[in-house]
Amino acid sequence: MLVINLRSVAIMSKSGAMDLASNLGGKIDKSDVLTAVEQYEQYHVFHGGDEEDRKANYTDMVNKYYDLATSFYEYGWGESFHFAHRWKGESLRESIKRHEHFLALQLGVKPGQKVLDVGCGIGGPLREIARFSNSSVTGLNNNEYQITRGKELNRLAGVDKTCNFVKADFMKMPFPENSFDAVYAIEATCHAPDAYGCYKEIYRVLKPGQCFAAYEWCMTDAFDPDNAQHQKIKAEIEIGDGLPDIRLTSKCLEALKQAGFEVIWEKDLAEDSPVPWYLPLDKNHFSLSSFRLTAVGRFITKNMVKVLEYIRLAPKGSQRVSDFLEKAAEGLVDGGRREIFTPMYFFLARKPE
Repeated sequence: MLVINLRSVAIMSKSGAMDLASNLGGKIDKSDVLTAVEQYEQYHVFHGGDEEDRKANYTDMVNKYYDLATSFYEYGWGESFHFAHRWKGESLRESIKRHEHFLALQLGVKPGQKVLDVGCGIGGPLREIARFSNSSVTGLNNNEYQITRGKELNRLAGVDKTCNFVKADFMKMPFPENSFDAVYAIEATCHAPDAYGCYKEIYRVLKPGQCFAAYEWCMTDAFDPDNAQHQKIKAEIEIGDGLPDIRLTSKCLEALKQAGFEVIWEKDLAEDSPVPWYLPLDKNHFSLSSFRLTAVGRFITKNMVKVLEYIRLAPKGSQRVSDFLEKAAEGLVDGGRREIFTPMYFFLARKPE
C-alpha cells in the first residue's frame, strides 16, 4: 500500500503537494492541528454537536474550518472556491470566471467604483472582478491565514494598489454607512449565523440606490426536514463546509426584504444549468482539466496526505481534514442529484434611494 501511495504522490505536482502539506492548518501551530480538528468536529451532528452551538460559536468554528481546509481548497480549486452555472463544452475554469463576470455585470460595476466582497476567501473572485470591471474591490474576511495568502496573490497579480483586504466579522463590519457602490457575496454569507443580521450590515454599508448580489448555499423547497436521508445530506454538507446551518431559499429572500432591500430578481441558477454544478465532484465523472476534484483525484490526494502525515511532512490530523472534506463532496453530489440543495441561489437586491 505504501508503494501505491508513493506512486500516487509522484503523479501529483510536487510543488503543489508540498504547498498543501506546508500550509495545512493555516495559522494554527502544526502541533495543534489535531486538537483543532477534534474541536471543529465536535460542533457537528456526526460528533454530537448541534445547530445552536454552531451559531453561538460561528467565529471559532468557521475560522478553524478555513485554517484547516484552505490549502486543500487552493490545491483542488485554484484561487476561486466556488461552483458555477456551466454550459456544455465549457471547462470548469471558464464557467467559474463567467460566473464571476455575470455577478459584476448584474451589479453594473463601473471603472473606479468601490466594491465590497463579503467573505472573500483568498481573493480569486475579487481579483477577477477588479480586472474585469476596472474597479477597486475590498475583500472582507475574518480568517487571518486567508488574508495573508490573498495579499500575496494580489501582489503577484498586480492589483495590490487598487484592491485590499480587511479582517473583520461580516456581522459587525468596520465601515461607515453608505461606503460602497456595490456589494457581492459568493457562497460566503451561508457561514453567517443569522441571514437577517448579515444582510442588514450589508444594507448599512451600501450606498442608497446601489445593489447587492449574491450566490447563496441553500436547501431548496424539495428538502424535507422529516426525511432522515435529507437530514444526513444536510449534515454532511455542514461539517464538510463549516456551516452553522443551511437555510431555505425562501428564508434568504425573507431576510433580504426584512433588512430593507428591494429584490430585483432571484432564481436558483442550478435549475437550468446545462451541465450539473456538482459534476466535478461526481464519482461517475472524469476530467483531466479538473482532475484533482474528481473521485480519482480526491482518492490520490487522500492517500498522498496519508503518506505526508506518516512521514511527518503534514501535521497530525491532516487525514481527518481530508476525510470531512470527502464527506462534504458526497453530500454535495447527493444533495445536487436529489435537487434538495443548491450552491447558487442568486439574487440581485437594491437599497432604496
